[in-house]
Amino acid sequence: MKKLINTATRLALIIPTSLLLFTACQETLEERCVRECKEYTKKKCPVLVNKDVYLDSLTFDPSTHLMSYYYTVDGVLDDAEALQLHDVRGMLLKELKNSSSLKVYKDEGYSFRYVYFSSKQKGTQLIDATFRKSDYQK
Repeated sequence: MKKLINTATRLALIIPTSLLLFTACQETLEERCVRECKEYTKKKCPVLVNKDVYLDSLTFDPSTHLMSYYYTVDGVLDDAEALQLHDVRGMLLKELKNSSSLKVYKDEGYSFRYVYFSSKQKGTQLIDATFRKSDYQK
C-alpha cells in the first residue's frame, strides 16, 4: 500500500512539473514568426519565385506585427512603369487574401509588406506595398 501511495505521490509531482516544463518551452506566435522568417531566408534565399522575380529575404517585426518580403526583379519587369501596368499591387493583395499558408498570421491581424528592388539599378525601389488587416479582410 505504501508503495502505491509513493508512486501516486511521485506522479502527482511529476505530471505538473512536466507540464510546466513543456509549456515554458513553447514559443509565442511572434517568436515563431521571427524564427521561421530567419530560417527561410538563411536556407532558401535568394530563390526564384517567378520568371525574373527573386525573393531575397523575409523579415518579421514583432513590435509592429509586420511581415516584410524583399524581392529583386530582373528583365522586362525591372521597370517601375511596367510593374504599374501589370497592377502588381492588386495582384499582391489578391494573393494575400487567398493565401491559406498565411491564415494564422492574417487571423492575428498581422500586416504584410512587399518591397521590390531593381536589379539594373541596385538599391532602387520599384514597389513598396503594405497591406493591413483592413485591406485583406474586405
